[in-house]
Amino acid sequence: MIVVLIGYMGSGKSSIGRKLSKKTGYQLVDLDDFIVEKEEANVKEIFESKGEIYFRQKEEEYLIELLQTKEDIILSLGGGTPCFGKNMDLVLESKDTKSIYLRGSVPKLTEKLFLKKAKRPLIANIETKEAMAEFIGKHLFERSPFYSRAEFQVSTDNKTKKEVAQEVFELL
Repeated sequence: MIVVLIGYMGSGKSSIGRKLSKKTGYQLVDLDDFIVEKEEANVKEIFESKGEIYFRQKEEEYLIELLQTKEDIILSLGGGTPCFGKNMDLVLESKDTKSIYLRGSVPKLTEKLFLKKAKRPLIANIETKEAMAEFIGKHLFERSPFYSRAEFQVSTDNKTKKEVAQEVFELL
């Protein structure tokens, strides 16, 4: 089985994915890390040298490759992955795949991301919590129609990563 974790940045896809990997024995594969390995360049370098269109084409190509694996994996997608091309359709139509939207509210995501913004180029230059909340709210409004197509939705608000991982595990 392939467990696909979907959600906005800061929703816990990587950390919850690690906990699920330990619980299930499935290998955790982060799509962005997979792209970096295959392209031998980090995401920022790919965007700068080859552009976003190239990145999105490679993202879809590698998503297809991973969805065709015969191994049991936890697949953590980038926050934008489901929103481009036919990526969400690919996930939903893939055989033996469970998709889970890790849903965080704007206030909780803002609180979490504001503290770690320096590590995230997309939001590094946002200077106030109010501006961060506005940015996240706009993004979530645009992305929610894609995210909400996931087979399952799990709220991450006011829960520990362990609790969220357990809830996802029980859905599987």
